[in-house]
Amino acid sequence: MYVLPGRPHPLGATLDGGGCNFSLFSEHATRVELCLFDERGVETRYELEDRSAFVWHRYLPGVRSGQRYGYRVHGLYAPDQGHRFNPNKLVVDPYALAFDGKLDYRAAVCGSQRDGSADPRDSAPGVPHCVVQDPGFDWRGDRSPNVAWSDTIIYEAHVKGLSRLHPDVPPELRGTYLGLGSPAIIDHLVKLGVTSVELLPVHECADEPGVARRGLTNYWGYSTLGYFAPDQRFAATPGQQVREFKEMVRALHAAGLEVILDVVYNHTCEGDEAGPTVSLRGIDNKTYYRLTPGAPARYEDVTGCGNTLNAAHPQVLKLLTDSLRYWVTEMRVDGFRFDLAAALGRNRAHPLAPGDPRALSEAFRMSTFFDIVHQDPILSRVKLIAEPWDLGHDGYQVGNFPVLWAEWNGRFRDSVRRFWRGEAGQLSELGYRLTGSSDLYQDDGRHPAASVNFVTAHDGFTMADLVSYARKHNETNGEANRDGTDDNFADNHGDEGPSRNPGIIAARAAHVRALLSTLLLAQGVPMLTSGDEIGKTQRGNNNAYCQDNPISWLEWEFDDDSRALLDFTRALIALRRQHPVFRRRTFFRGERIRGAANKDISWIKNDGTEMTSSDWHNSARRCVGLVLSGEGLEQRVATTGAWTLDDSFLLILNSDSDAHRFVLPREGGERRWSVVIDSRTARVPAGGDHPGGSSLDVAPRSMVVLRQERQRGASQRPPPPR
Repeated sequence: MYVLPGRPHPLGATLDGGGCNFSLFSEHATRVELCLFDERGVETRYELEDRSAFVWHRYLPGVRSGQRYGYRVHGLYAPDQGHRFNPNKLVVDPYALAFDGKLDYRAAVCGSQRDGSADPRDSAPGVPHCVVQDPGFDWRGDRSPNVAWSDTIIYEAHVKGLSRLHPDVPPELRGTYLGLGSPAIIDHLVKLGVTSVELLPVHECADEPGVARRGLTNYWGYSTLGYFAPDQRFAATPGQQVREFKEMVRALHAAGLEVILDVVYNHTCEGDEAGPTVSLRGIDNKTYYRLTPGAPARYEDVTGCGNTLNAAHPQVLKLLTDSLRYWVTEMRVDGFRFDLAAALGRNRAHPLAPGDPRALSEAFRMSTFFDIVHQDPILSRVKLIAEPWDLGHDGYQVGNFPVLWAEWNGRFRDSVRRFWRGEAGQLSELGYRLTGSSDLYQDDGRHPAASVNFVTAHDGFTMADLVSYARKHNETNGEANRDGTDDNFADNHGDEGPSRNPGIIAARAAHVRALLSTLLLAQGVPMLTSGDEIGKTQRGNNNAYCQDNPISWLEWEFDDDSRALLDFTRALIALRRQHPVFRRRTFFRGERIRGAANKDISWIKNDGTEMTSSDWHNSARRCVGLVLSGEGLEQRVATTGAWTLDDSFLLILNSDSDAHRFVLPREGGERRWSVVIDSRTARVPAGGDHPGGSSLDVAPRSMVVLRQERQRGASQRPPPPR
């Protein structure tokens, strides 16, 4: 095969019908070899002799889709200077669109030996091959559902776990992209009422050495090898992962469901100094990773995974933003959730360091990565969700992300868990969390939708386990139960694990319903973890990252309890979607809006009077009510300009171990209150008729939601100007 100089851009392997252009960035390399592999694995090398602005490139005529390839990059092996080049190690293209094969630690994939010297053995037998791809695909008029933030309800799921055991998914599709996009799964999601599916990582990943030694796999996938390639684990037909991912997106979009990807741009699968050399480490270690100042042989690790990407370097920023744009434009996803996103705000010029909190917040928001995303015409228009912390100093940045960003609200999770297990002194914190966390997001121009509320996530107990286990049980992970958090704010109700006690079983079920009611009716964007709607258990494992088995997979054989819970969850979501008072676009003001009879929100005590400052600071108080006025919505109907009006609702939350008699508000004249949700029962109440001023008994550790229909015929037009 003869070669031509080619061009430096775009990076990666690009087909043009007559051949393929190969392009790789390495600032510090001295020589780069392109390695092509045939069907038998025989390697042929081609020198990339041309370099333009640190980009090495070559064009090879005759190369077609499906060609396997990799690189060998030459340069200085001097860890004490930050360089770890070793051409004996095959490395993958950071821009590869697909991979074939998995990382095999039985081969010599590590770049250094135990004494720190370069390992001379060839790693090719243990390194996945990159695969050239033809990106063509018939999208058949696909369009994004483009769900408004205020209307969004997120469903966090794992591609494999969601469909692996579903009896109505064809066996050959279970656990795959096509399985997730199958009619059976889509029917469940649509009937549930969620709007957006947030998928755990689908980028090509590799197991960590320790996980592989224990005979396990990184099931979650937070160990990225390639930022452009969909994980081959989830392909129904080997080698078809790109096409099948697109088919999944197309099917979900057709059902009105958005696709959000959980992405890991904070570290890679190469780990610490003892990890494998399979990608960025062997391409240009000093460029791609944050090295310890004064000791460049070591990595700065604010992720807990051995390394941290150097998001302050222009080429790393280009890699990340090119990847994001690719997934939006070519794979048509609707947004991203950024794992350990605080690591992306760690600029060299503005490091997170001790000091004035306001100055720290400003420095964090000035991160180059956030600036680039903000001005990008593609990325600034999709959903951006931060996991707003990392493991480094000052890494907890909840509330500090810039405008356009939503955040996983860990304070919502902890507050709701602590309140419903009956802890004292939780009301003041809970008040902020139920109303959209204005203390975190209002001052910087954001809205309630900036708060992504959750009680559980993939990382931690399931909701069923949260009320069944007081401590973690991660022994099957092979780490002597040292992994996973100990701060769960859980309550087992008297038995650890499964119980045959009817009283305990009933208390646990009621606890779950109270948690779900709080999550799905709070202001902000709710995120429901896959399986919580049917009572999924992980047997007390709160860190099931390496459990690719029924511990992690959803069980679709329903009993009466799981069916009842599913119906209850559907009813909650339907209530939220039907009533805009639960999904306000602006924060409450505690005032009468546009001459309405009542304030937009009122907090009341058991006797029906409003809460005072001293009441909020009464640590013994565990029961509170909040009235959401449907007349106090500051939002208009897009097509008519009319003001949105709604019914009013009273939410009563009682986390006490005793029942409370609650006096219903008299606001609303002759209009009466009807019960629409009572968390003590799985049956959705038929209504009831309670006049204002009457009393209602609220059971221990329960949430009751009452509705007061608005006066029909009330004007929806704004008042005339004065």
